[in-house]
Amino acid sequence: MTIFAQLCYCIYYENYYNAFIIMENKKNNFYLMGVVFVAILGGLLFGYDTAVISGAEQALQKHMGLDSFWHGVTASSALIGCVIGSAFSGYFASGLGRRNSLRLAAVLFFLSALGSYYPEFLFFDKGDTSFSLILAFNFYRIVGGIGVGLASAVCPMYIAEIAPSEIRGKLVSCNQFAIIFGMLVVYFVNYMIKDGMPDEVLISDGWRYMFGSEAVPAALFGLLLFLVPETPRYLAMTRQDSKALAVLEKVNGTEKAKSILEDIKAVTSEKTEKLLTYGITVIVVGILLSVFQQAIGINAVLYYAPRIFEKIGGGGDGMMQTVIMGVVNILFTLIAIFTVEKMGRKPLLIVGSIGMAVGAFSVAFCDEFQVGGILPVVSIIVYAAFFMMSWGPICWVLIAEIFPNTIRGKAVAIAVAFQWIFNYLVSSTFPAMYEFSPVFAYGLYGVICVLAAVFVWKMVPETKGKSLEDMTRFWRDRAKKA
Repeated sequence: MTIFAQLCYCIYYENYYNAFIIMENKKNNFYLMGVVFVAILGGLLFGYDTAVISGAEQALQKHMGLDSFWHGVTASSALIGCVIGSAFSGYFASGLGRRNSLRLAAVLFFLSALGSYYPEFLFFDKGDTSFSLILAFNFYRIVGGIGVGLASAVCPMYIAEIAPSEIRGKLVSCNQFAIIFGMLVVYFVNYMIKDGMPDEVLISDGWRYMFGSEAVPAALFGLLLFLVPETPRYLAMTRQDSKALAVLEKVNGTEKAKSILEDIKAVTSEKTEKLLTYGITVIVVGILLSVFQQAIGINAVLYYAPRIFEKIGGGGDGMMQTVIMGVVNILFTLIAIFTVEKMGRKPLLIVGSIGMAVGAFSVAFCDEFQVGGILPVVSIIVYAAFFMMSWGPICWVLIAEIFPNTIRGKAVAIAVAFQWIFNYLVSSTFPAMYEFSPVFAYGLYGVICVLAAVFVWKMVPETKGKSLEDMTRFWRDRAKKA
């Protein structure tokens, strides 16, 4: 009878314990999703800020009387800020912390939105179109670009450092989804502002509303960042173990939190280490991931899609083409989110590279043999689709994962800076290459896609299912063998 009573007690206790664990896991998941949602708002603002110029640039050109040179400079000035922001992101991420760096980005987004809305503030009269005002407007756009560069580096880093290893890739991929969604949001906002507005009002004030609209999500982002914690990795590196443990318990549960903290402390003796502490290979791999993501030519296709569709006979207006490309981008980014933890990072990148190569070579073939209609349109969509299920989100996942904890801030900054530099190089050289020969342009991108697949196969380590501390040990062991 006693044995029976003990058995009943054990069964009851086990069921109670399991129920408790399930409830705790649900609570942890809810907390984690809330934190990640706040973080990916930085990605949304990334997409919002980079795409807002698309609806405003023509009216802005007419309002300020910009010639072709200054029109180009003004339309792309934010990219200068992106390079600056990404280059200094390591300094801010290591010095201020990941969360405070995102707060700084939110402030920059907000100031840029208000400054671009009313560049005449303090120093000029409304309606002034002097050269000094043009410089002031570009200054505000560069400020926003610095925010983009900072967010582009720190958002994936923040998510990677707070997410459990088994779903880390999926959650970091959500940041890419937020970027694409932010672009679609601003396309819609620009359309709503422009719809039915007389041209004279659009030229005088319409463009202001487009830039000013960014202040709303920027303010929301900044306020919500006061509700989320610093990452446990950064807290552990700054010897705030009790705070790190508290965050880990909220995300992973009390069972795993202590072991994860011990694992972090085992490979982290200093807040930062020299960049080449783990050898040069890890830095080269991170840089080449960024370079290949841009060198395969995706931004050239996205930025100049209306021109390309018009030339190849795709039909439709610019808005419709933008919507179609946006829908494709979102759908295939979702594929990446739901497959990254099953297939792994390397297989997705290799498959994506091959798919993009097929799409690029197909576009080149269509141009060479004057094939019009649906085939070249489908080829471009295939090209973009394979990017969005691979290099688009997965590159950010790997950049956030592969670097050791103590050099992550500096290494991510270098990698992302290279990404923005090559973004500019590819975007600025594409029109000339396309005018010279579309076959050459797309043939070159196709070859680079093949080289990207070989690079991933030979040099990039698989990070699926590995903790960030596992990657630290991987590169430390590799450096010792070298």
